[in-house]
Amino acid sequence: MLKKCLGLLIFFAMLFAFASQALAINRVSNIRTGKQADGIRLVFDGTEKFQYDAFLLDNPNRLVIDLKNVVFNSTPKVAANALIRSFRLGELSGGKGKRLVFELKENANIKRKFALEPQAGQKNWRLVVDLTTQGISSNPKPAAVSSVKSVSYQAKPRRQKIVVLDPGHGGKDPGAIGRSYRTYEKNITLSMGKELKKQLEAKGFKVYMTRSTDVFIPLRKRVAIARSYHADLFISLHADSTYNRNAQGLSIYTLSETASDKEAEALAERENKADIIDGMDFSDNSPEINDVLISLSQNDSRNKSSKFAAYVVNEMKKIVKLVNNTHKFAGFAVLKAPDIPSVLVELGYLSNYTEEKYLRDASYRKKLGQAITRAVVNYFSDPEISSSI
Repeated sequence: MLKKCLGLLIFFAMLFAFASQALAINRVSNIRTGKQADGIRLVFDGTEKFQYDAFLLDNPNRLVIDLKNVVFNSTPKVAANALIRSFRLGELSGGKGKRLVFELKENANIKRKFALEPQAGQKNWRLVVDLTTQGISSNPKPAAVSSVKSVSYQAKPRRQKIVVLDPGHGGKDPGAIGRSYRTYEKNITLSMGKELKKQLEAKGFKVYMTRSTDVFIPLRKRVAIARSYHADLFISLHADSTYNRNAQGLSIYTLSETASDKEAEALAERENKADIIDGMDFSDNSPEINDVLISLSQNDSRNKSSKFAAYVVNEMKKIVKLVNNTHKFAGFAVLKAPDIPSVLVELGYLSNYTEEKYLRDASYRKKLGQAITRAVVNYFSDPEISSSI
């Protein structure tokens, strides 16, 4: 009898917890807007996870965003801008949320839409919707629409994904030096970069390298090169070294939250903020909005970097030895592009006799390249990634 009562108590407690979570009101702050080279970005701050839908209607051109179970702290206002003509707020049927309607001055597509959970030092959830006017037909064919379905004027054309490879070190900077064969890290990373470039291009990717010869390139310039190519993914290649000659294994790094937060602060303090993120023009925005837009872009890139790192680990563990806790976090300068998913791959230890010997072997580097290439293919095939690029 006691067990039965205890079971009922647990059941009702769980039911209450789920009900409380479902009924939690999302209190949303005012709507922020920011310019981008090809459109605009809308940002919402909320106290709870966003339950939303975003779609387009025509005749006239409108963006509709339905937010479920929300209240606004104050009546939201959105000033007219280059794309938005006017804004109005309504209730969803049954009073279950709000419908936001943005009348647009021209045709647009939803470039990406995503929600971000609170990051370190933050309390709010965020919802981001990016609108673009690129790839839009000037004379879209009229279509009958309902009040609940989206109509896109023209599917966003598929384009080659751009990968930038960054062979570490070079020129006057040899990097790590192997203990047994005196192998220079700069030579291993360059050979690995050329092999990986060949394999990725065979899969249809557009691939650039920060260096293709033995030259020295400052760390920040490597990031600038990736941004100049509008990279969808940045892969920095390195080989590790340590005093422990028994240390072995491949590892992969993405940017730590702490380092990312510091970088966001540094970026926000710069005088010239034009074109820092994805072609955004910050000239007309307040410092507070700039900080939010930079932070959002970094958070999104960091999340995508971690997703790609997981694909690399999954492929590499099938063929090579990995270090414990293979996916690590650090503040490497080459990982700090705020708008490009970036990883740094340590291919192995040059301080270890076996791994130095392996890394000198072209067939071994080819095997590593095949694993990274599979990870790149899987990453860009991921529905969450493919829908946001």
